[in-house]
Amino acid sequence: MANGSKGGAKGLKRGAKGAQSSNGPNVSKPLLIGVGAVFAAVFAAFVFFTSSKPTTSTEMIGGPFQLTAHTGQQVTEQDFLGRPFLVFFGYTHCPDICHTTLFEMSEILRAMGPDAKVGALFVTVDPERDTPETLKDYLSNFDPRIIGVTGPRASVDPVLREYRIFSKRAGKDEDYSVDHTTVVYLMDKNGRFVAPFNVARRPAEAARELQRYL
Repeated sequence: MANGSKGGAKGLKRGAKGAQSSNGPNVSKPLLIGVGAVFAAVFAAFVFFTSSKPTTSTEMIGGPFQLTAHTGQQVTEQDFLGRPFLVFFGYTHCPDICHTTLFEMSEILRAMGPDAKVGALFVTVDPERDTPETLKDYLSNFDPRIIGVTGPRASVDPVLREYRIFSKRAGKDEDYSVDHTTVVYLMDKNGRFVAPFNVARRPAEAARELQRYL
């Protein structure tokens, strides 16, 4: 009788162990709490970095200006409304990139045809040397729809800030160079920033993209 009781007790123990193994491993409560804390920390970090990341706004690039064109006339941003236009910053003493970019812009404008209502703006980052007369001579090599503008340093610098352009003089002698941002901006017919515009491609391809904003 006693042996039967012992055998029954052993069977009950084996049954309890079997039931325990069928329900999965016995995970300790402290481990669950630790895993939950790590998950919560990762989730909080994700929310923080995604919510605090600055958003890109089309209103962050561009703004009002009043400068002197290479023709000697005063121009403002209002003169470019009603048509999409490209904006590029450079200077006439630039060794290569400015000339190349303006040539590419000219080819795109020519691919669009002489009657296309599209404009282009070349803003100097070197107003001390780039007078209207200097700009006029320099731009005679490119499409006539490209308008070069200059002015006092006090008038040019705000435009550089509005368009987020880096510009820094390199060298102290008269033959100095200017390090500067070389991006070309596309502005729509309302003067709002659309996107950086790739001019280093086939003119016909770039012209087709510009056509969408006419």
